[in-house]
Amino acid sequence: MYCKRTKKIILFISVIFLILTLISIKVKADDNSSLYLDKLKFDVTINEDGSMDVVETWNIDISNVNTLYKTFKADNNKYTSIKNVRVKDVTANREFTQINEEMYHVTKNCYYGLINSKGDFEIAWGVGLDNRYATRTYEISYTVVDAIGKYNDYAELYWQFVGADFEVDADKITGTITLPSNANSEEDIKVWGHTENLNGEIYVTDTNEIKFQVENFDAGRYVEVRVLFPTEMIESTGRTYNENRYDDVIKEETKWANQANLRRKWEEIKDEVVATFVIFVILALCIIFIEKAVKYGKKLSSIKKYVPEQNLDYYRDLPEKDTTPGEAVYILKEPYNAFSRHFGKIFSATLLDLKLKDYIDLRVEKTEKNKDKIYFKKLKESDSNLKGDEKRILDFAYKAFGKETEIEIKTLEKYIEKHPAGVEALINGCQKAIESQLKESGIFDKKQKEEFSNYAGLSGVYYVFAIITLFWAFPLAIVLLINGLLCGSIKKRANVLTQKGVDSKEKWKGLKKYMEDFSLLNEKEIPAIEVWEHYLVYATAFGIADKVLKQLKTIYPNIDELDSINTSTYMYFMYHSNFETSFSSSISSSISSSYSSATGGGGGFSGGGRRWPEAGGGGGGR
Repeated sequence: MYCKRTKKIILFISVIFLILTLISIKVKADDNSSLYLDKLKFDVTINEDGSMDVVETWNIDISNVNTLYKTFKADNNKYTSIKNVRVKDVTANREFTQINEEMYHVTKNCYYGLINSKGDFEIAWGVGLDNRYATRTYEISYTVVDAIGKYNDYAELYWQFVGADFEVDADKITGTITLPSNANSEEDIKVWGHTENLNGEIYVTDTNEIKFQVENFDAGRYVEVRVLFPTEMIESTGRTYNENRYDDVIKEETKWANQANLRRKWEEIKDEVVATFVIFVILALCIIFIEKAVKYGKKLSSIKKYVPEQNLDYYRDLPEKDTTPGEAVYILKEPYNAFSRHFGKIFSATLLDLKLKDYIDLRVEKTEKNKDKIYFKKLKESDSNLKGDEKRILDFAYKAFGKETEIEIKTLEKYIEKHPAGVEALINGCQKAIESQLKESGIFDKKQKEEFSNYAGLSGVYYVFAIITLFWAFPLAIVLLINGLLCGSIKKRANVLTQKGVDSKEKWKGLKKYMEDFSLLNEKEIPAIEVWEHYLVYATAFGIADKVLKQLKTIYPNIDELDSINTSTYMYFMYHSNFETSFSSSISSSISSSYSSATGGGGGFSGGGRRWPEAGGGGGGR
């Protein structure tokens, strides 16, 4: 009975699909004209008088089209006028002839730039490809008068380069915006980009330059850019306001960035829902997933979870002396699917370990306001004595030096924040290196890690689908929930750490607990300061360095008087600085912020916006 119903549903879906396909074919047959932009490029120059010179380069595939056009929504509150319009056929190296009348089909090799019958400013040019196909490159230039708003605190460009009425798809849209002069630093320039598909990037590339790009642009979307830059760069403009702008912009952009993040998360879930549930019917899915649940149950009962051969409350020695901070975190915290969350502390701890190994030097100075000023100095380049993750971190850190041999730690933090792609590559590379190193030492099982990740992903998918189907397919939701629980249990039992690894983890747990509690243990023999220097590397990686330092200062109240302590030891550096705030946390914050797409320094495009003139308005062909 159910099989017959299933066949009817599948047949119905097939008929609908066939009808839609036939409609699509008929539409294409009725209209065989087409336009496609291989690349749309904007070169923008902001002038001191608040005007904006724009050069658009269209690299476009044209089929059976007579005229191309670009419209700008009229709004005297946003800009005054558009002038100096020129059009050039770059392919033929020909300047088009200007005419002064509106035409639906513009004469070939002619153009106009004027206010059209709808009250919008329109640039249109005749391409003369009514009955054939060609690829052409056109250059459209114009000046927007009073495009910049001048406020007390910032000058603002907020411009929609491509509007929602634009009718042409584009493989790539790029742009370069040049400011009238150089800012004191790149941090003085704040940038945001908006596009509905959330598929763009925008960055400050120099003290007077911003670049943006959007991949796979769909017609009917929009691309707009907002820039805040020092107000003194604009001498005069018809749009001058006696008020501040920064706080209002930050509120708007934060709101839109949050909305964009929610949209991204929903798109991920929606795709999985559509891909999984369109084809199958409820009963068929129940049967399939019941069979899977039986399979998962058998697998779960067959797994023997490794346990430590010896339970340790405390452990005083380093489990393995050559263990890198990243390896120690990987063993203790098992961040298989959340490695990036721990990477800031791993990075800081590795720098401390590299100081112990004499690859770098760290020193601290007190400013007149008694604040820490930490310096980072090159001693030698990475070599074969370092493990893979250490080499990657040292090489990345050295890129911040440029031609210098010593820099302030804040210079490293700024470099980290400005290179999010480099940070992402560093994190991924370090994780792979650590896994490879631990595999070679017999601590880590790569196949089990893959199984862990697979079952973690499956568990999440089952839970999501269980929630989605809860109110319209309750039996299926229960089956999915059971599968999710079983996959989660298999994930927990996966022996990603070998027996040796589990025993090593027990030792690291014991050492961490010892470092946290040693001042309470009343031991007769306290490890030497040199030993604590090694301990503090791992305390930093585990996020307990400040707690350990406080206890050390209690045990050694006169630590400065010890012969083993001098300005060249990093114990002196840690003791004489607000270590957690000035070093470890500040680096971790820099690494975290490099992922942010909502900061003024650059990142991914957000949604929202469209409250400024749709100056890029309509566009297409006819």
